[in-house]
Amino acid sequence: MQNRTFRIVDGERIEGTWRHVFIHNWTYHLTDLLIYADGAIWCWEWVDLDGLRTKLAQGWIATEIPPGARASAHDLASWVFDEPRVWIDPDDFVVQVADEIDRLNGRPDSTDRCLRVLDRYLAGRSDEDRRALATAYLAIPAMDRRYALGDMDAKDWPLRVLCTPVGDEAVGAPESPDRFGIVTEDMRRWAFDYFAEQDRSRAEYADRREPDDPPGPSAGPVNLEAVVYPKGWPDDPGVLVLRNEYPAEIEFGGVRHPTVTHAYWSLSTGDPDAAERIRTAERPYEARKIAEKAVRRPEWSDMRLGVMSALLRAKFAQHHDLAGILIATGDAPIHYSDPGSVYWHARGERGRNWVGRLLELVRGELVAERAGLALR
Repeated sequence: MQNRTFRIVDGERIEGTWRHVFIHNWTYHLTDLLIYADGAIWCWEWVDLDGLRTKLAQGWIATEIPPGARASAHDLASWVFDEPRVWIDPDDFVVQVADEIDRLNGRPDSTDRCLRVLDRYLAGRSDEDRRALATAYLAIPAMDRRYALGDMDAKDWPLRVLCTPVGDEAVGAPESPDRFGIVTEDMRRWAFDYFAEQDRSRAEYADRREPDDPPGPSAGPVNLEAVVYPKGWPDDPGVLVLRNEYPAEIEFGGVRHPTVTHAYWSLSTGDPDAAERIRTAERPYEARKIAEKAVRRPEWSDMRLGVMSALLRAKFAQHHDLAGILIATGDAPIHYSDPGSVYWHARGERGRNWVGRLLELVRGELVAERAGLALR
């Protein structure tokens, strides 16, 4: 589902989607039909599926547009139709909207329901299940049936063949007299072989591993939460030594900094006095507060990622014990908490987690260097 929207009802987020339609109100207007998981549909007023059928029956949602009709898209353009062709079938359109509601709720839509009957038929091959398959196939909107198998070469032809008894014309409207016609035994054998091959291909794909994948499943994420220790860091802070404010002195550019945090904020300003005050601040928190009042270097936001990566490389190159702790995290994702910055922080959908991602990069470089690969 590519088009996503939502609305808030009594504090609850209701997921939604939309699709383009022409409505007929004196002239024709291109607009969006909004569809929500609770079954509400916005078509210039709130309706449900029954209301949608009424709108279609009234011609409010256009299923036919005559040549010469005037149309517009609000604030975009207006035009006159020459040879309009409308793809909406009113009954199928209602099913398509119902399918959208099902998908928004994580339920099987008409295509999914058909494929479930197909699995049952392939397993037992009873005539009762074949008839049920034909019914389920025809319940898919006609314009969606060709996509049911996700195969743009065979399209839905194998499905149509299995829906049809030998000697009958294939279920569904024929598209090419040369290809579609009376179903034979050979056609049905071909269709059964087609689905057997599809099953084999899916099984092979499910078991396939890329040649550079890890041998086993990745470990769970390492969460580097922001923690304040009023009495100083404990003797064994565990993986929190990977945090930027951990007191691991680093030398960078010929200058020694108490932590990565001190170094980052000191380098962020071009004012030498402010940079020195930041560098010599008692704690990382004070270093950041001083930096907030200093003037940033020009284009700092464009260079900050490169600076942070260089500082992290320096930290772990100069502290082998900390490098060992980073390496010990294996291939686990690293989620870094920095409440003051969406850029550095792993905060829901908005957080970009750049510190965590850089730590993963440095970890990979350290492992490669220990293996004897010279990356630089």
